[in-house]
Amino acid sequence: MKVITSILTCLAVTTTGLLSFAQETLPPAGKPKDFKLPVYKKMELPNGMKATMIPYGNIPKVTVELVIRTGQVHEPKVARWLAKYTGKFLEEGSTKNDLASLSKKVAAMGGRLTVSVGMETISIGGSVLAEFAPEFLGLLAELVTDPAFPASSADRLKNDLKRDLSVRKAQPDAQASEKFFTMIYGDHPYSNKLPTEEMLAALSVEKAKKFYADNFGAQRSSIYIAGNFDQKAVEQSITKSFSSWTKGPAINYPPAVQQRSNEIAIVERPDAPQTVILLGTPVPDPKSAEYTQLEITNSLLGGSFGSRITRNIREDKGYTYSPYSTIQNRQKMAVWYEKADVTSEHTAASLAEISKEIRGLQEKAPDIEELKGIQNYEAGSFVLTNSSADGIIDQLVFIDMNSLKDSYLTNRIKDIYSVTPQQVQNMTKKHLRYEDMTLVLVGDKKQIDNQLEEIKKTRAVKKAF
Repeated sequence: MKVITSILTCLAVTTTGLLSFAQETLPPAGKPKDFKLPVYKKMELPNGMKATMIPYGNIPKVTVELVIRTGQVHEPKVARWLAKYTGKFLEEGSTKNDLASLSKKVAAMGGRLTVSVGMETISIGGSVLAEFAPEFLGLLAELVTDPAFPASSADRLKNDLKRDLSVRKAQPDAQASEKFFTMIYGDHPYSNKLPTEEMLAALSVEKAKKFYADNFGAQRSSIYIAGNFDQKAVEQSITKSFSSWTKGPAINYPPAVQQRSNEIAIVERPDAPQTVILLGTPVPDPKSAEYTQLEITNSLLGGSFGSRITRNIREDKGYTYSPYSTIQNRQKMAVWYEKADVTSEHTAASLAEISKEIRGLQEKAPDIEELKGIQNYEAGSFVLTNSSADGIIDQLVFIDMNSLKDSYLTNRIKDIYSVTPQQVQNMTKKHLRYEDMTLVLVGDKKQIDNQLEEIKKTRAVKKAF
């Protein structure tokens, strides 16, 4: 009994202390400082391959990422996911080291190796202990300059893609994305259309080899090395390992044209308990002088957990669990969109609230305190991104992909805090006109049809700003 009494007394004292501490006025958070990009070195081989070496941190590790400027955007229209198929073959190893051998060697370096296939890039890399950086670079070079393309793996890799397709086709998010971006980009690969089963069945080792031959090469490639490494040894390894790589094709992305429309598209999912809302429109890309203003506007409107749309339809109304908005960047173009999985019966109500928040920001600029909170969030996120070697590489890849100057990073904090309430209002008026946005709804058509008139009413109001 005495023991229990003593424990309760301790708990009471501790609780009182915590409450007392909580009632104290905490000092205001410090303002993030301007980002200082580490002094880095660039080099270019005679074959056109570029390298960026960034000394970073004191931990004896190094992160390496080889970015090849190709991907799904270069797939033939009749062979979607051919880039993914080719990427899977790269994971199988080189003619000198198969998958098992490669995995053992990388593991012995205390690291990992990954291959990632995206719309505009294929990235190959990983992290290893710093002393193995030159050797790891040699393995990467071996993998991309002399891939094995083992015929014995062809069916297994194809079956992996078939399973992935089956899963994606059953996902309402994938259905919404495919429909939405097809409406924006038409028949361009940016539409992100799923392959047919027949397309996957027709994939072959020969087609993967041709995709590799047509799209891989030194002058489409850049390698980024960040960490605590011996720069001279790394430079020597890059020169030795990659100089013999064929020059290959020049960087060239097929031009796209964005379609602007206020069309409403419905994708049927019988008896679905939720409707996936995907609403968006083309906006300026990162090269635009307005881009930072647009990013802050997005964060305040729907792109952060404390954004207006999120607080409204998640916290206040309970229509959805995780709504968000974002800006998707492509070559020389971008799209802003809001996505939310809402309960079916609240589809029209959710859109009415999204409309209200967008138009509210068009009609009245945010107050200074609300904007400051968003700016602190964006500045803090930027600082956190730069707190790792991977993050630094991601930033440098971003500015290279969008042909930006280093000042985009070094002035980032200052640019974030320079955005004014009036600029946020102007961005919403100019670029985020709800009634002119493309709208895709994936869900139970009966329930959506019952609310269609209300949905159309939310889009009928137009104001001249």
